[in-house]
Amino acid sequence: MQKMDGMFYAPEAKGKKVTVVGPDIFRFAVIGMDHGHIYGMTNGLCEAGATLTWVYDEDSSKVQAFLEKHPTGKAAPDIATILSDKTVRLVASAIRPDKRAALGIQVMESGKDFFADKPGMLELEEADNVEKVCRQTGRKYAIYFSERIHVEGAVYTEQLINEGVLGRVVSVTILAPHRLSASTRPEWFFDPRYSGGILTDIGSHQLEQFLTYTGARTATVTSSLVGNYAHHEYPAFEDYGQVSLLADNGASGMVRVDWFTPDGLGAWGDGRMFIVGTKATIEVRKYLDVAREAKGDQVYLVDKDGERHICANGMTGFPFFGAFVLDCMHRTEKAITEAHTLETMRLAIRAEKQAKRIQV
Repeated sequence: MQKMDGMFYAPEAKGKKVTVVGPDIFRFAVIGMDHGHIYGMTNGLCEAGATLTWVYDEDSSKVQAFLEKHPTGKAAPDIATILSDKTVRLVASAIRPDKRAALGIQVMESGKDFFADKPGMLELEEADNVEKVCRQTGRKYAIYFSERIHVEGAVYTEQLINEGVLGRVVSVTILAPHRLSASTRPEWFFDPRYSGGILTDIGSHQLEQFLTYTGARTATVTSSLVGNYAHHEYPAFEDYGQVSLLADNGASGMVRVDWFTPDGLGAWGDGRMFIVGTKATIEVRKYLDVAREAKGDQVYLVDKDGERHICANGMTGFPFFGAFVLDCMHRTEKAITEAHTLETMRLAIRAEKQAKRIQV
C-alpha cells in the first residue's frame, strides 16, 4: 500500500478483517472515478464481503485500470444499466464533487443506497435536497470520511472514548497537512466551484472527527479562514484553512488543513490529532511517526496510571464497512447516521462560506 499520494491511498485490513456477508449476497456498483478514493472505498466494501458488479466512468481508461485491480466487476455501458439492475443494492462514487449530490439523489430515487467520497455535497441547498430524498425514499446517503474510518489509530481512539477511558472529551485539535502533487491533479481540483474549497473538501474529514470524538450533535463555527499562500497560478485555489469550533455539548476544537506536505516526508501527510479528556489525553500520529517510525497508527495515551505508547496498526481493522453493509441490508444506522453525515457537511460548508480570506 502506497502512502506517498493521498489521492490514491487505499488501506487494506491486516490483523482484523471481518467479512459480514458471503459472495454475491450484497452487490454494489461504482459510478464515477474522478478521485482515487474510489479504490479505498471499494477495498473496504469488498473486505466486508460485498461483491462488485458494474463499473462506469466516462473515461474508459479509468474503468480498465480499476477492473485490473477489481476483476469481479465489469464495465457498464452507461449509468442507466446500473440503476436499472435490481440486484445492485448500493452505488459507490467518487465522481467530481459538484456532481455527487445530484448523482446520489438519482441513485436513491432508483431504489439504491449511495456511498459518496467526501465532500458529499458543496452547498447547503444540496444537503437539504439530499435529506429530503433520503426521507422520501428511505435510502441511505453515506460519505467516505476515510481519515477516521480507514485509519486504525483513529478507530482505536474512538473505541477508547466509547469505553470511557478519556472521561468527558473537552477539546479536539486536528492537524491535517496533505501533499498537493499538483501535476497529478485535474483542472477542476483547483477551482472551489467544482471541488468545494479546502474546508468543504479535506476540512470535512476533520469536522466529522470532531463531532464523533466529542459526541456532539452539532457545533458552531466560531471562526474560520482560508488562504492561498504559494499557488497563485491557481487564483481561486486555497492551500491553507483553519477552523475553530464550539460543540453543542460544550467541547471546543481547532482544525488546520493545508497542502504543504514537504516532498521529503514518507507519507502524504503528517496527520496528527490531540484529544483532551477529563481523565486522559491522547495524541494520534496517523500515517507515520516523523523520523522515527514509518508505520502509522501511533497512539500516545496519558492517564492517572502513566504514559503509554500503543501502535494500533493491525489492532482494530476497519469495522465501518461491515457495519455499513449490514445497515444497508437491515435498514439500521450503526455505522453512521444520516443526521451525523449531513450535519458534518453542513458544518464544513458553513465554515467555508463564512471564512475570512487571507490576502497574500
